[in-house]
Amino acid sequence: MTGNVLVVHGGGPTPVMNASLYGVIMESRKHPEIGCVYGVLGGMEGIFKERFVNLTQVDDSVLSKLLETPGTAIGSSRYPVTEEDYEKTPEIMKKYNIRYILPNGGNGTMDTCGKIYQACVKEGYSDLRVVGIPKTIDNDLAVTDHTPGYGSAARYMAASVQEVGADVRSLPIHVCVMEALGRNAGWITAASALARKKKDDAPHLIYLPERPFDEEQFLKDVKELYDRLGGVVVVVSEGLKKADGTPIVDPIFKTERAVYYGDVSAHLANLVIRRLGIKARSEKPGLSGRASIAWQSPVDREEAVLAGAEALKAALEGHTGVMVGFKRREGKEYGIDTFLIPIEQVMMVEKTMPDEFISPGGNDVTEAFKKWCRPLIGPELRDFVDFQAGNEGKE
Repeated sequence: MTGNVLVVHGGGPTPVMNASLYGVIMESRKHPEIGCVYGVLGGMEGIFKERFVNLTQVDDSVLSKLLETPGTAIGSSRYPVTEEDYEKTPEIMKKYNIRYILPNGGNGTMDTCGKIYQACVKEGYSDLRVVGIPKTIDNDLAVTDHTPGYGSAARYMAASVQEVGADVRSLPIHVCVMEALGRNAGWITAASALARKKKDDAPHLIYLPERPFDEEQFLKDVKELYDRLGGVVVVVSEGLKKADGTPIVDPIFKTERAVYYGDVSAHLANLVIRRLGIKARSEKPGLSGRASIAWQSPVDREEAVLAGAEALKAALEGHTGVMVGFKRREGKEYGIDTFLIPIEQVMMVEKTMPDEFISPGGNDVTEAFKKWCRPLIGPELRDFVDFQAGNEGKE
């Protein structure tokens, strides 16, 4: 029986979110039982407003640009779905002959689409298949080894820290505090460690939200490094918390799902100035870290395409209430296989950094983490020339 596909994007975009959409469209062409692929304009809210675009009619020259377009070409949202919205869903699905809905998002999006499926079953529309496409730069989706979007955000963070490190090394007169996205999970912050090529390269300190943050120990760590190196680069997570679990800087705005954190890097830079009398500045890449095509990881892009294609194949095989996950192959060479995860295992479940990836002192990551993360960012970062480091040319 011919049926249509509906793809909806939820939550914050990534540098490869459109690549997953591309994967769905390309896979759909292999299956004559698919009528068309609809993209929902504007995220979840677009479903209930019936704002659909037929992507099967888009020219290949346009579709290929999805692979290198940041954000999401069909839009996203953090729309709070109501019971009334869920009740509308079955009729909308029937109206457009939608048999396959592929939500591309994080745990909140999976939660919503699981409930959409339940609403359709309740109203007798049991033909609908719901298969999730994983997405988040935060890498905090449960069960899967990693998530499309993370590799590119990790590459951006490592490259940015490497470049800032070269600047600070050139004029070693201050402390630079860089803040990374990631909410309660330190995966992006931790990826900054891949900037290091040799001893004393930036980042010199890394602070993750998985460990209580101690301001006094932070100041001690910074002072010791400053006295030895002059210039210090510190990378911190936006989600740093005190021992009692409260943020080190009060959030400026909160909703049920989203937290708009205070300026952690500015707070810590000011602390260094006031308490240590050392020049300090803060850097907050923010949205640049989830929108940079210049630092997109080719590995991440290929895996995002794969996730989209595999989600559609799973739906066509009759699977529903599942999300595509990645399982890392054993052996020296990096590779992944896909598998299906029951959607209830990822709905509103947050995966944080495990203990074996965090240094005993809580101000760095381990070699195990770097080994795990390195394949995800793609090609090695470039080497920079530094005559001072090796004292080249000295008689």
